[in-house]
Amino acid sequence: MKVVVDMNKCQDHGQCVFAAPDVFSLDGGGHLEYVADPDDALRDEVEEAADVCPLQAIRIED
Repeated sequence: MKVVVDMNKCQDHGQCVFAAPDVFSLDGGGHLEYVADPDDALRDEVEEAADVCPLQAIRIED
């Protein structure tokens, strides 16, 4: 699984951080950071994060 975030769309709302904290986080400046190739065991969390993103900036590639 590969996580791709369109950083041109992302506005750092952080909803993904709540849905998948092992994959997404906000840095000290409040900007999104993420693990591009998380363990497949986290797929459900990542799918939830993609669903709750207000700007639909997250996609999953296999």
